[in-house]
Amino acid sequence: MTFSTPSRSLRGTAAALALLSLSAAGCSVLDNAKEGAKKVARQRSVFSLAVGDCYNPNSGTAEGEEFAIEIVPCAEPHEGQVVGEFKIDDAGAFPGDDEVSAIADERCPVEAQKFAPDTWALPEGVGILYYHPTAESWATGDRAVSCAYAKETGKFSGSVKAKSVDADQAAYLKGSNAVYDALWMNQPEAEDVESDLKGYKAQAKAVATALDAHVKALKGIGKPETGKLRAQLEKATAEWKKAAAAADADAFYIAYDAAFTGIDPNKTVAARKELGLAATVPADDAEVWAG
Repeated sequence: MTFSTPSRSLRGTAAALALLSLSAAGCSVLDNAKEGAKKVARQRSVFSLAVGDCYNPNSGTAEGEEFAIEIVPCAEPHEGQVVGEFKIDDAGAFPGDDEVSAIADERCPVEAQKFAPDTWALPEGVGILYYHPTAESWATGDRAVSCAYAKETGKFSGSVKAKSVDADQAAYLKGSNAVYDALWMNQPEAEDVESDLKGYKAQAKAVATALDAHVKALKGIGKPETGKLRAQLEKATAEWKKAAAAADADAFYIAYDAAFTGIDPNKTVAARKELGLAATVPADDAEVWAG
């Protein structure tokens, strides 16, 4: 899931700090004043966000511009955590919010998976969000994008950073993530195959390619449940390839039904348990494959 994309404003933090200070000073209850003072002390420029930082946006929303942000200990409830960053390699004029967002849509999931490769282990409701330059900040040389895992509503506690993974876990997660990324990132806008057979065939080809690589990597994991999953995914790969080569919509539908069922996340639970990975299917995925 990708939330809306806040941008960074060039406004300094002074205005935000002043407002927060007035709010704290005006509280009649000492505890509220202390909380307000603590919030002020934790304010940082949004330009200073670093990978691993846990934070609460001052705006209280996932939309709009931010110029200061509250950095909090990850053990405390927070709305988001920075999980990656990169710079847009473009010395020209500001390409526009849509283009910047498109770049972040492609790159932030990659950065996020480096930080927390097992998406099943994420807190419920957490999705990717990113902070990107505005036209104003771009003019001063700002090219940085900060990628975060955040909740659209509510908060979560603890860092989402993954504990170290062994070679088998890393191989499984790399391949599995690539398969589902290929499925969802290539999803055609048309709701029916007849309206965009070419687009659906391209999606099927992308999934088949990712599955080929995933199955190949699984051959190096000598564990029984993982071996069963590999055999199942080999069959699914064949169906995705049939869908990619379908001559018409009817042929596509016939192959797609078996292909889609073949990558049902519920069928990976046993292998995940065997590998010591999170084994509860995320609610969104469970709903999709429930039909």
